[in-house]
Amino acid sequence: MTDDADDELTYADTGVDIEASESATAALIDAVGDSEGDYAGLLDIGDRYLALATDGVGTKLLVAEALGDYSTVGIDCIAMNVNDLVAAGVRPVAFVDYLAIDEPDDNFAEQIGEGLAAGADQADIELVGGETAVMPEVVKGLDLAGACVGLADKDGLFDGAAEPGDTLVGWASSGIHSNGLTLARTATTRDHEYTDRCPFEGYETIGEALLEPTRIYTELLTPMRAHGVRGAAHITGGGWGNLQRLGEHRYVVDDPFDAQPVFDFVQEQGNVSDAEMHTTFNMGTGFVAAVGDDATAADLAAATDGRVIGHVEASDDHDAGAGVSIRGLDL
Repeated sequence: MTDDADDELTYADTGVDIEASESATAALIDAVGDSEGDYAGLLDIGDRYLALATDGVGTKLLVAEALGDYSTVGIDCIAMNVNDLVAAGVRPVAFVDYLAIDEPDDNFAEQIGEGLAAGADQADIELVGGETAVMPEVVKGLDLAGACVGLADKDGLFDGAAEPGDTLVGWASSGIHSNGLTLARTATTRDHEYTDRCPFEGYETIGEALLEPTRIYTELLTPMRAHGVRGAAHITGGGWGNLQRLGEHRYVVDDPFDAQPVFDFVQEQGNVSDAEMHTTFNMGTGFVAAVGDDATAADLAAATDGRVIGHVEASDDHDAGAGVSIRGLDL
């Protein structure tokens, strides 16, 4: 990392301003009316909730295009949707995809289909259809998004709110997942190409490391319910700020999973600050749950591949107020 502040890269510098995005989202919600639920829209259908989530792959598709490898982006598309349902305590059931392209291409369409099938298998959901739209005047290249439907008993949803004194259990990410890729791409291509040899182990090229598919967390739903999880957070866009969805408390994260080498590489190449990295990326921990009892939290971590990563404090008991304390940062 250089010492020249002028070279320091931020997410906003690359064209993605999280605050502006949240403001636009709020304006949209105000116009159409808010729905019940945070990570998913919930519809009361009697004794259960029908839940819906929608998301896309984002600019990770540009890395896939550069490498000519679309085999994993379908997994990302499934993951970004089902993980949001799991964070709400909802069992994902079925998925539909929407592929927008500028011109038909059987090769990448087949690869995307294979990825979608692999993601659906990992998530234990059904692919029930989709749509391919050819729109050369609207789309350059392609865009891939989808929607996932889930069901939850009325008493099966997580409350969605942490309380001071709760213990935080976390689960590792598989890498960058499918958020912050605009920053990651801009940083890594300052002095490199996606096809350059990867400087750390596990991948042949830099692009391959960026394409590591998003981890799917559906297997956590049953054990989280069994261990009385109050609420969960999918660490996506906005990074560790996602914990604030569980309430305006102080989240003290003193034992997160180690960040994978790809994060160190992005930070070094883009001269990205520690704070910017943690408010953009998952930094090694992709999913977090709040549990009311220390022993129960430890049992949950032991029953899965998670671990206790921290705890929740009252915001007025901390000089910095509400936010996240992690790796010496107050976010």
